[in-house]
Amino acid sequence: MEGISLDVTSIFPSLSDVLYQELRSTISGDTYRRGDPSFLDYSRMFNGDVKVNAMAVVCPLDALDVSQVILFCRKHSISASVKAGGYGTAGWAVGGDIIIDLYKIADIDIEPPAADGSFTSIRDMPALGSKGKVKAGPPLLDRSDAATSSKRRREDDHEMSYDLASATVSDFLHPGGSSAPFADRPPATRRRLEFAAPTLEVPQMSTYSATSSSSQNPSTTLLSSNSLGSSIPVLSNLLASNIPSMDGATTDLALPSPLPDTSSKSPPCLSSLDDPFSYLDDTSNNPAPPAASTSRLAQSMPNALFATPSFLESSTNILTYAMPIYSHAFMTFGAGKRQKEIDQFSAANPLEAMSLAGGRGAVPYHVPSAAHPVGSAIMILGGFGFLGRLHGLSSDNLVEAEVVLADGQIILVNRNEHPDLWWALRGAGPAFGVVTRYKARAYPVPVVFAGNLIYRFHRATAPSLIKHFRDCVKGAPRELYANVLLTAGPAGQDSLVVIQMCYVGPKVKGQEFLQAISSWDGERCLLNEVDEKSFLHQQDSVAQVLRGKAGNKWFIRSALISSLPDNIVNKTVLQFADTPVGCTWLFELAGGALVDFEDNCIPKAQRQASFTVAALHQWDIGFQDPRCVHSAEEWIAETLAPVTLGGPLPSFLGRQEPPGRVIACYGENWARLCEVKKKYDPDNFFRNSFWPLNAEGEIIEPEEHEPQHIEF
Repeated sequence: MEGISLDVTSIFPSLSDVLYQELRSTISGDTYRRGDPSFLDYSRMFNGDVKVNAMAVVCPLDALDVSQVILFCRKHSISASVKAGGYGTAGWAVGGDIIIDLYKIADIDIEPPAADGSFTSIRDMPALGSKGKVKAGPPLLDRSDAATSSKRRREDDHEMSYDLASATVSDFLHPGGSSAPFADRPPATRRRLEFAAPTLEVPQMSTYSATSSSSQNPSTTLLSSNSLGSSIPVLSNLLASNIPSMDGATTDLALPSPLPDTSSKSPPCLSSLDDPFSYLDDTSNNPAPPAASTSRLAQSMPNALFATPSFLESSTNILTYAMPIYSHAFMTFGAGKRQKEIDQFSAANPLEAMSLAGGRGAVPYHVPSAAHPVGSAIMILGGFGFLGRLHGLSSDNLVEAEVVLADGQIILVNRNEHPDLWWALRGAGPAFGVVTRYKARAYPVPVVFAGNLIYRFHRATAPSLIKHFRDCVKGAPRELYANVLLTAGPAGQDSLVVIQMCYVGPKVKGQEFLQAISSWDGERCLLNEVDEKSFLHQQDSVAQVLRGKAGNKWFIRSALISSLPDNIVNKTVLQFADTPVGCTWLFELAGGALVDFEDNCIPKAQRQASFTVAALHQWDIGFQDPRCVHSAEEWIAETLAPVTLGGPLPSFLGRQEPPGRVIACYGENWARLCEVKKKYDPDNFFRNSFWPLNAEGEIIEPEEHEPQHIEF
């Protein structure tokens, strides 16, 4: 690596002036070498346990920039890694000598299908504001917009709040308010204490009569909640809007009554140094800024509610009851977009629909993905979330991708172009190229009936609750997503058992599943806040319960299991009772549409799993306890072994994964996957990925292709 010099401020090498100038001159985006203050900003991972040894970070603006960086690296025998979204645990994204941060490729667009069901190819999509067509490569947003917005978006990483998922859950987890989390809790040395936790009931809904004075024709508006026999809460800042019902009469809007005051006097809260579970302190109350609507349809709706922040900030809205015209749409987005930003765009840019009155309406269309927070790479690593049982994995819904290959070539990959790479890309993409733009199917999600049932964890009763959950969701329709998670409580607090359900539809259809699940009477339910809400805010619900914080140490293990027998449940509860702070164990109902797709590298055996299982462990950077890792390994590798099917979904691959587990992700498809790798990346240029083989096809251990981590 000629031309590399040592930065006097660091023990790690940095690019020489000559190479730095050469790299800067080859791309339109920014370049930051070690020692530049922005280097740390752009090389930071969500997992704070990763040591970054890179010499520079580049922020390309399009595929051509990425191609030039790859050619530069090959010319000087420098390794590269790819960072898209910033959410990863193994550290592969920042493991190269040069980090390619795709943050600024942040274009996004949505289109309904053509009459024959087809879509506009990425190569034919016009740049924003242009009138002509452009070839694959340039982003949809102009360069100036991308350059000026990226710094703000990156700063938002550490200010992100997920409390819009449920204000009730937020108050439950932060009884004293997020500005003084757990201030009413006494300091304690034990994680679990036997005390009577406050019981919160779902607030009763009072009604408010909003009289319309709009000049709009009532037939062009969408109907309020009462059309489906359920109340829909909306924020009070929407009440100033004049919203007529379909018949032009007044519309009753349901407003939540004030929550009961659960605060109490107690000693001051613990400091982050004393409380290793201090990541529950979400110091910012500022949610990520809502996406501005570019939809003429949304902006033409009465009072332009879709285009206003107040609409997006509401937990639900009365404009969701409409019949979609299209079974699906197509979303095109740059690799720098995070899932939360994609969902915000979907909510702000709905497509035309028919209201229940037969008039004009609108419905948001969402791309199936994992819950917030994830980055765009979920699209090429599997990706299972609230829409997965209904529409398949994220990678199943990819229809086209713009890819930069290991030799710098820019290609479009789809069912007809490079079909062998198309098969491998959807599930193992990071090992084959750099995807700079995606086009994926998005589906109408007018409303979901979703939320949490929260119980106190007791080792004596938790097995009964988990078994009850298992039996209730057996044979559930595809519209129902459900999980049960065990999450370790903060210092001085009991651990919790949380059941999350998300029925993709209205309350009248989803309520029977809530009634079945909530019928368990082994313990008092501390909180039941399942109700109708927007899918945008439901996507925050897992993160809201986990209360994840950027900069914490993270360790993840996952598996796919064929069944959940009683003995596994019993042993799981006993093991979890002895886990340290910061541990969450999750059972997600799988099946449904996952079995419908067999045209990509994720094998049929994995798709037939009954549950996806994950150990999600996070802890303060200064907290030392080997059980944070060992308890996850023991549970996944030993307790669940009798019912495990191969490896996990690739999107759940984490740090220090044994090569055998990685290979098991692809089962019978592994040999074919290796052949495609030889064709498109014969010298293993994309070695900074999960790929467990070297250029000669020999198995390598995790430490040989992962960056260093902080010692436990």
